[in-house]
Amino acid sequence: MDNSHNSIPLCTMETKETEAICIFGTGDFGRSLGLKLLQCGHAVIYGSRNPQSSSLTPKGAEVFSHSEAAQRASIIILAIHREHYDFLKQLTEVLNGKVLVDVSNNLKINQYPESNAEYLARMVPQAKVVKAFNTISAWALQFGALDASRQVFICGDEIYAKQSVMDIVRTLGLTPLDQGTLLAANEVENYPLQLFPMWRIPIFICSGFTILIFLYCVLTEVLYPCVTSKEDTSYLIAVSIPNRVFPIVSLILLALVYLPGIIAAVLQLYRGTKYSRFPDWLDTWMLCRKQLGLVALAYAFLHAIYTLVMPIRYYVRWWSNNYIITQIKTNNTYEFLNYYAWLSDSYVALGILGFFFYVLLGITSLPSVSNAVNWREFRFVQSKLGYLTLVLCTAHTLVYGGDRFIYGPFYKWYLPPAFVIALIIPCTVLALKLIIIVPCLDKRITKIRQGWERNSKH
Repeated sequence: MDNSHNSIPLCTMETKETEAICIFGTGDFGRSLGLKLLQCGHAVIYGSRNPQSSSLTPKGAEVFSHSEAAQRASIIILAIHREHYDFLKQLTEVLNGKVLVDVSNNLKINQYPESNAEYLARMVPQAKVVKAFNTISAWALQFGALDASRQVFICGDEIYAKQSVMDIVRTLGLTPLDQGTLLAANEVENYPLQLFPMWRIPIFICSGFTILIFLYCVLTEVLYPCVTSKEDTSYLIAVSIPNRVFPIVSLILLALVYLPGIIAAVLQLYRGTKYSRFPDWLDTWMLCRKQLGLVALAYAFLHAIYTLVMPIRYYVRWWSNNYIITQIKTNNTYEFLNYYAWLSDSYVALGILGFFFYVLLGITSLPSVSNAVNWREFRFVQSKLGYLTLVLCTAHTLVYGGDRFIYGPFYKWYLPPAFVIALIIPCTVLALKLIIIVPCLDKRITKIRQGWERNSKH
């Protein structure tokens, strides 16, 4: 049975006998790495302070003192914390010319003035220090790494030493990524400590808009009736107001996915070249567009779920029953209005279509799907269908508003309804896009992106 989808690929080993690899440290990572090395055909030696009493090592590995174990191998993996490096000073002669692989991580980013690998290289200058394996966990070694955790960042000053470590990484079914010299060690050590680095800005933006729109809705739908007519509508806070906040924020975030591309096009038109760097804020914005889109999709899902539960709410059932009773008491049947039927069905249809393409965009952004399409197909879905999604969702909001855009009672304290605020950024983005795709401008942008420069003599 093929288990390649949930485990590390089969070890790739040459037929010749491999040299023993030494590991200092018998913690979770040291044991897991030793076991995987043994499974892939390597001879493994552990260095321990108490080799006679060590019973934690995997079956098949030998245990010696630190000095003796180091003498038996040319590659030594340090699966110990920086605080315990001091004993290595006593082994400087034994470690002369050896490859020392530092796998340590810290408790927080930039915990020390220099990286652990650089500190180790300064402590044992005769050794060839390589930073590796710190981006993969003991769990992944034991039970199989997913695509993202197969990557092993490697850096070091000695090319031969790095190549030796990269060969070991490949035999374990992992993917080595050369990050350069030990100057990159600090960045490599900080990488596993970062908590969703590309999600931080999108989450801050989403949280800010969510809080602002929620407070705005509370002001116009709860505080306003309370102050003006002493009516208690606080029950709207549980479902109705969130069901306004989610689609509004979702639509704004979707527009923010495509706004930086328009700004970039305007800058290129203005400068007449593509060889001038964008501002840092625009670069950062463009790099987190995928995360912005996925957060927007999550809010769209919440809006869909909240909308589905509307009919079972007490307030909705009470209003519907009261509407029928009122007709019975007054002996008056309200006539069917074809205009509002069209408005309602169009609003629902646009919402369904918009949500469908929304989900399609989200599915296409998954690595397993995006890797199965070429760049043109991916661009078509994310750009062309993305703008179609923005158009449908904007139209969904416009139809929802209907004649309420000009209906006075919906403006509380001269403040527009929340759905009007939701349309500001999306309509701006669509208007700018319509301008940019005008043939004369579109051709100029295409020429610039193909390398043409306004000030070029050619």
